[in-house]
Amino acid sequence: MAGAQFSAETSEAGAFVRQPNRFTGRVTPHSGSPPGAGPDEQDRWPLEPGRYRLIWCRACPWSHRALIVRNLLGLDEAISLGTVDPIRDERGWRFTLDPDGFDPVLGVGFLAEAYLATDPDYTGRVTVPALIDTVTGRVVTNDYPQLTLDLSTEWRRLHAPDAPDLYPVELRPEMDQLMADIHRDVNNGVYRCGFATSQQAYDEAYTALFARLDALSLRLAEQRYLMGDTITEADVRLFVTLVRFDVAYHGHFKCNRRKLTEMPVLWAYARDLFTTPGFGETVDFDHIKRHYYATHHEINPTGIVPLGPDLHGWTTPHGRG
Repeated sequence: MAGAQFSAETSEAGAFVRQPNRFTGRVTPHSGSPPGAGPDEQDRWPLEPGRYRLIWCRACPWSHRALIVRNLLGLDEAISLGTVDPIRDERGWRFTLDPDGFDPVLGVGFLAEAYLATDPDYTGRVTVPALIDTVTGRVVTNDYPQLTLDLSTEWRRLHAPDAPDLYPVELRPEMDQLMADIHRDVNNGVYRCGFATSQQAYDEAYTALFARLDALSLRLAEQRYLMGDTITEADVRLFVTLVRFDVAYHGHFKCNRRKLTEMPVLWAYARDLFTTPGFGETVDFDHIKRHYYATHHEINPTGIVPLGPDLHGWTTPHGRG
């Protein structure tokens, strides 16, 4: 489709329809496979510290939230980390940040190599985050919503002693619905604005995005975090979009009713999280800007990366407890 950033994920009506996640294996202590073996008949991989490698990009919100959850739960020793370059070419995510351009553990130069080693017929878009088995070099999962929930539940015996409960059992029904709303209208909603190729598709996504942000503002005006007094997975998922809002989505994706800095409750909430250990130190505004503005050529054909906005406000007092 002419003018579409990802034509295979654009409907006839001009709406962005994100591709499904191809790999949905799960690492769990309930796997029927012994240590060192592959998945059982239900695609469940054995839980083993040090065996799996999380591949992420500092620019990508989906992989950013996997990193935050990994760090908050104290799984940084149990799951190694590989980082791809924020700039993609036609071959996809590259390990050009590593010496000689190869991931030092997996030995590959492109994440696509692991995808094709797992499914030689794969033709979809290669995405991050991806959890890779270092024994076989195969992709365990690129199912980013389930991955972070599994880190909280299936990986529990490897958590740090003081790890927070990011997915409390008693809150899950309400959390699941809230996170679904946030995904549809905010996390993916900004992409539905930015990748729309018709006015109607854009208008619908824009309207839903800001209606949801207004609703979240009302919710957060009454409580510090989305589920009350403690941080949960829902906060992680909202944060990774908010932290990219002014530097990318407001201008690049035309989400321009207001900047985050012009939405007082959400701005204070985002700063509160930013200054919480495990959040702000994982943010790389340079990578974020270079990825969005330099790789979406249908949206920004010049590839010029803006110098702004001013980022100093992120460390100012937030007044939220």
